[in-house]
Amino acid sequence: MKKASIETAVGLFVLIGILCVGYLTVKLGKMEILGKDYYSVDAQFDSVTGLKVGANVEMAGVPIGKVEAIALDPERQVARVRLKIQSSVVLTDDTIASVKTAGMIGDKYIKLSPGGSDLVLKAGDTIIETESALDLEELISKYVFGGL
Repeated sequence: MKKASIETAVGLFVLIGILCVGYLTVKLGKMEILGKDYYSVDAQFDSVTGLKVGANVEMAGVPIGKVEAIALDPERQVARVRLKIQSSVVLTDDTIASVKTAGMIGDKYIKLSPGGSDLVLKAGDTIIETESALDLEELISKYVFGGL
């Protein structure tokens, strides 16, 4: 009788431990299992040099989403970036998306500048106004080889 209660207590302890490890894995991995509190919009850039999937999307210096996917649009030969934005953030059709660098040689991120339009972007819509990444290597080579 005593042995069965000890085995039950140990089994319960192990089960609680596994549940805690699973919860921490989801939270620390920043995965979303339940809830759909994001929507996706696309943006087209001439160049997204250095931008990676998972990079931050910021507005006024506040993170509001992540870069979900980066692909080449075969028809237009431009980079198509899918942005995952918090559903509490409303973007208008004249929002400007820019590829920026955090610090001098830091990671790239997307900066969104709000517009003044009344037309709201819905899930799946495309941000028209974009500014591509500044390529320092290209600038330096133009300066060194007399392109400026």
